Order: sequence, then structure tokens, then C-alpha cells
Amino acid sequence: MADGAVPYADDPNIGEVIVSAEALQARIAELGAQVTTDYAGRAPLLVGVLKGAFLFMADLARQIDLPVEFDFMAVSSYGNATKSSGVVRIVKDLDLDLSGRDVLIVEDIIDSGLTLAYLRKNLLARNPNSVEVCALLVREGLQKTDTDLRYVGFEIPPDFVVGYGLDVSERYRNLPYIAAYTGAGS
Repeated sequence: MADGAVPYADDPNIGEVIVSAEALQARIAELGAQVTTDYAGRAPLLVGVLKGAFLFMADLARQIDLPVEFDFMAVSSYGNATKSSGVVRIVKDLDLDLSGRDVLIVEDIIDSGLTLAYLRKNLLARNPNSVEVCALLVREGLQKTDTDLRYVGFEIPPDFVVGYGLDVSERYRNLPYIAAYTGAGS
């Protein structure tokens, strides 16, 4: 394999499976049903936070039985590290106007909540009708800010995790499950 890549089954960096592929899809179906009920009669704008939320957003959107629109933002507080730097910057902004829209931020994981707080404040300044959050994962005990999350997939231990959109230096995003990252092969 190119660049020293090994099959995931042999990769010592991938530890215990935290959330299985089956559990992910079952919970995403439940979240989609909740969003469908809560936004009945409205067409929410799903704002995916790149790159990590792209798989989750695609699967969630297919479970929402309403017209939806999509846009994406890329924000960074990690770089190539496994811990947040605490400094948030917008790397890619939205293409659509949020005025009067019902916005649902779709996030892969909430750690400290600092990125989400920044993002929510930024989007609220654009005069939407509403801004809610749907996070696939929330790390236990790490939130430093008041993170008002309308929809949460799973609460997980504070371990660094990979898979289903989550990465380390752009690797492991395509795993169909969420696993602990051991760093044993680094």
C-alpha cells in the first residue's frame, strides 16, 4: 500500500470501537425523526461543519422527511493536533443568506464547546429565525461553555476518537464506526 498505509484491521492506532456502525445508523434515524417532528411545516437549512460532519450530515439528511437545504462551514481549532488550540477561525464561510431561516448546525463532536459557542454567535449575528444544534458526539465532562444542544447522538468518554468523519491528520474519516485513537503506531 502507498505511503506505508496499512489496512484498518491491522492499524495499531485504532483502539476499541466506541460506537458501532449499526448503533450510529439507528441513532441517526431517531434524530432524523425528531428533526422531522420539530421542524414540521418548515424547511430547515442544515449547516454542516466541515470536514468532520459531512458523513453524519448526509446520513441525517436522508432521515429527515422534510425539504431541507444544505450549506457548509469550515472552522478550525485543531490544525493537525489532537487537542483544541482554543483559537477558532473560519476557513470556509457559508454561501447562503441566513436571514429569516431556521438553521440547524450539524456538528460531528463537541469537546470544550468553544468552537460551537463561536459558531453560534457568528450565525446568530446573521439574523436567522432560529439556530439549533445537532451534534453526533459529546465528550463527557469537557464542556467549558454553556452548550445548548437540541439534538445529541451519543455521549462518549473523553478519549480522542476517529472514524465516521473524525480524523487524525486527515486519516480514518472513512471508518464506518467511531473508535478510540490509541496513537500506538505513531
